[in-house]
Amino acid sequence: MRIRMLFLGVLLGAIVLSGSWGKIQAAEEAESEVRMAPGTEVNFSPEVVAGYIHAVIAADRALYTTHVVDRMQENRIVIAAEAWKQRKALPLPAQMLLMGGKVAEMGGSGLRYRLASLWPIYEENGPSTDFEEAGLKSVAENPDEVYSGIIKRGDQRFFKAIFADRAVSKACVECHNGHLLSSKHDFKLGDVMGGIIISFPLPSEKKETH
Repeated sequence: MRIRMLFLGVLLGAIVLSGSWGKIQAAEEAESEVRMAPGTEVNFSPEVVAGYIHAVIAADRALYTTHVVDRMQENRIVIAAEAWKQRKALPLPAQMLLMGGKVAEMGGSGLRYRLASLWPIYEENGPSTDFEEAGLKSVAENPDEVYSGIIKRGDQRFFKAIFADRAVSKACVECHNGHLLSSKHDFKLGDVMGGIIISFPLPSEKKETH
């Protein structure tokens, strides 16, 4: 009986010790994630940063399109429409992206993003600079390549990247093909309809001192 009690005691102790060790180990692992000294620089190229931003924008848009717009329309619950406020409908995926870009711009970080096209329904959604026009032409011809560069606004430098924007849903295609103001009426799913333009500020250039 004593041997049995001793065995149970050892076993219980081992379990408690094991649990405590697991907590200590987990705490150490969690702590190791934040051990970098304050002010430590982690350098990313602006191309990588733009790619991360685009990945988030594209993921949000794809989920909204497939799990909200397409699903609601297929089940005849609510449609997506350009005049969504007046018709009590859902905003089109492109409208959601444009609204998101305006909210991001209001955040004060200097980040901007928007949709633009060589065949815009509305003029304000066309290229606003020679850089954007060249970039939209480039991604229309080479959708897998990103058109990017550094631009200046006053004394501030910005990195600007243009990613191909493909027709991701029937709603996109039907809106552009059927719109009276559209200059192109033969889009198909998967076609490049324009570009997602992303820009954000770069650190100021360090001036050499002699």
